[in-house]
Amino acid sequence: MTIEAQLIARLRRIASDPAARGLLDDAALLDGLVITHDTIAEGVHFLPSDPAASVGWKLVAVNLSDLAAKGASPAGALLSLTIGADTAWDDEFLTGVEHACESYALPLIGGDTIALPPGATRVLGLTAIGRAGTNVPSRSGARPGDTLWVVGSLGDAAAGLRQLIADSKAHGLLVESYRRPVPQLGAGQVLSEHATAMMDISDGLLLDASRLAEASDCGADIALDLLPLSRAFVAEVGHDLASRLFAATGGDDYALLAALPAECNPLILPLPSGTTMTRIGTMTAGSPDVRLFDGVVPIPLPETLGYEHRGRIASPVADRP
Repeated sequence: MTIEAQLIARLRRIASDPAARGLLDDAALLDGLVITHDTIAEGVHFLPSDPAASVGWKLVAVNLSDLAAKGASPAGALLSLTIGADTAWDDEFLTGVEHACESYALPLIGGDTIALPPGATRVLGLTAIGRAGTNVPSRSGARPGDTLWVVGSLGDAAAGLRQLIADSKAHGLLVESYRRPVPQLGAGQVLSEHATAMMDISDGLLLDASRLAEASDCGADIALDLLPLSRAFVAEVGHDLASRLFAATGGDDYALLAALPAECNPLILPLPSGTTMTRIGTMTAGSPDVRLFDGVVPIPLPETLGYEHRGRIASPVADRP
């Protein structure tokens, strides 16, 4: 068990209110409101060389991705702002926050500010509040026989991060995917009415699928050959088995992972224009394990399924397991 998992197990004994959903979900559900909080830290969730405005955008977007996974509509946000010595950086960061809030109609309604000591690492947080729809899918409702779908593509952000680590001046679609994720709010609201379980993919498909399977107490069979890969990803990384495993474990995707009843065809639902949905597998009876296939050939699970808090630098933003 990782240190993060040990601490969350301890927190579950404190967070006993039903609104917390046992800390098994992406967000709390309180009196018709979906509430989530994410913190990002320099050198852990964003690179020191990343433009400050993109950091502000990303902080808002990753929280909105959690609302999307619950089918919620944005209602308000609270910002935790750490003030550093570089006031120009802080101002650009707030520009990114402002643009993201305007883009997704998320009112900023309060928060807190503190001044950092000289040389301190920036740590920034946001609490996002959404209005729940008629159904708020958790991670724990999937059933054997459900189909498993991804909304969006996988691997772009991890490939963009790899480009930036090699060259801090790198640019292009993959870098933008890493720096400015796009929350799937509209698709989440449509799918929430049908999904038995849903969550966003922030730490890597395989790790997040294993969390969904564990919470739902059933297995997940995933077809690696069906993973949705963008043209930019294929051009940069490839589409062989190693490339698809990279996409399945890289994290920072902020796509949605949805379990749907077998009789539900999401491709005929009124999804927002341009939405990409791909069936990647099936939930199965038995132990809550993830099994991988390349066509009909079983593939061993990689040693690392995704990102967990163990001190890796420039890691993807992580959710609660």
